[in-house]
Amino acid sequence: MVQTDAKNGALVLFSGGQDSATCLAWALDRYDTVETIGFDYGQRHRVELECREGVREQLCREFPAWAARLGEDHTVDLSVLGAISDTAMTREIEIEAAANGLPNTFVPGRNLMFMTIAAAIAYRRGLRVLVGGMCETDFSGYPDCRDDTMKALQVTLNLGMASRFVLEMPLMWLDKADTWRLAESLGGRALVELIRVETHTCYVGERSELHDWGFGCGECPACRLRKRGYEAFRAGEKVTQPPA
Repeated sequence: MVQTDAKNGALVLFSGGQDSATCLAWALDRYDTVETIGFDYGQRHRVELECREGVREQLCREFPAWAARLGEDHTVDLSVLGAISDTAMTREIEIEAAANGLPNTFVPGRNLMFMTIAAAIAYRRGLRVLVGGMCETDFSGYPDCRDDTMKALQVTLNLGMASRFVLEMPLMWLDKADTWRLAESLGGRALVELIRVETHTCYVGERSELHDWGFGCGECPACRLRKRGYEAFRAGEKVTQPPA
């Protein structure tokens, strides 16, 4: 793996979902060089990984200025994480609350491992900024999505690698409606439509029906959150439009 000359470069944790696609657009709008990384950890909704290349290709077609900044994509096999996880994200079991109060879609150590692997690759690639879609506003209570967790991890990574990484979480304090609004502010309706149609969020991997808010089963927590956010985004859009 050859180090790139990226003094103003970022590595985006890009799953193929709404949040990470919005983060990718956010990074492309700010940094000279942007690379992406995705992880296969045996997730039930593995179809999201199949969406990643389509999103990257569409971004390049729709936004030529960003195409010049979009660099390599890295995929990492983290099947060991799925092998040691007994969760609704990695097993065909019903989604419900666990005994500790967290939803059983929580995969312990997932974001910590993702960021650590990403930092190792960024170190080799000469990329200083790591961008993730972690969010503490519209989330399921996952402790590894909290702002404090990411701040502590930034310190740990920098100490452990003698580096000066910056962990950027552009969605940390946004709800899902705000995330749609951020996409619109970055790329207008074209980016909103790209994210609506090309990305995948549904936990159970359902991708047979396109709804107003995108593909999905419509019933899992991820679908309900995405649907509610899109509806709030569109409602706000109608309110702020001037009268005809």
